[in-house]
Amino acid sequence: MRALYSIAIFCSLAATAGAQAITVTGAVVISRPAKAKGDNSGAVVSLTPVGMTAPQPKKTFTIVQKDKKFDPHILAIPAGSSVAFPNFDPFFHNVFSMFDGRRFDLGLYEAGASRTAAFPKVGVCFIFCNIHPEMSAIIVVVNTPHYTITDATGKFSFTGVAPGQYRLAVWHERAQPNAAEEFPKLVTVSPAIPDLEPIKLNDSGQLTVTHKNKYGRDYDSSVGKPTY
Repeated sequence: MRALYSIAIFCSLAATAGAQAITVTGAVVISRPAKAKGDNSGAVVSLTPVGMTAPQPKKTFTIVQKDKKFDPHILAIPAGSSVAFPNFDPFFHNVFSMFDGRRFDLGLYEAGASRTAAFPKVGVCFIFCNIHPEMSAIIVVVNTPHYTITDATGKFSFTGVAPGQYRLAVWHERAQPNAAEEFPKLVTVSPAIPDLEPIKLNDSGQLTVTHKNKYGRDYDSSVGKPTY
């Protein structure tokens, strides 16, 4: 029987001096089998204001390629931002994505080089290397200034949140809600409402995505393949 992710988000709201901006803090608590590790990191949480359009700062973020790994593995960014993918390994990499959040292919490039991709629209983008199948990263693109990723204890916070109604979204690499319509969930941010109701996700126990190379074929595992 699958374990459940029981995500309890506790929001303490405190008005900032001279303004109505509120600091929203919370925690993601993941319920697992007794022998499973209690790491509650990696959940992307966002609050999107209802009926208001706030200008999103367009920034450049970085995901490093080092030791045949992407670092960080999970990154949240506002729509319109760009991500640089520098190669810090002494061999070639080929960053690509073939999923609906953002499709691109940065091509083959050498050690010390860096290439950049833009992310103009909201979505979840799964990033891979066409040479090294063990490499993967995830970029969650949001349309709000209020987004964060939980730490190992599951804690998170938003600063400068104006009172009002928001759509609360929670995403995790290995979790799904009990029903697809649960998220985004309408919530009210106010000093008079200190807590949000707990949210439950189903733990699949595995990654949500498997992948092939950029040509849609299995990775080459033939004997005699060059080592890099």
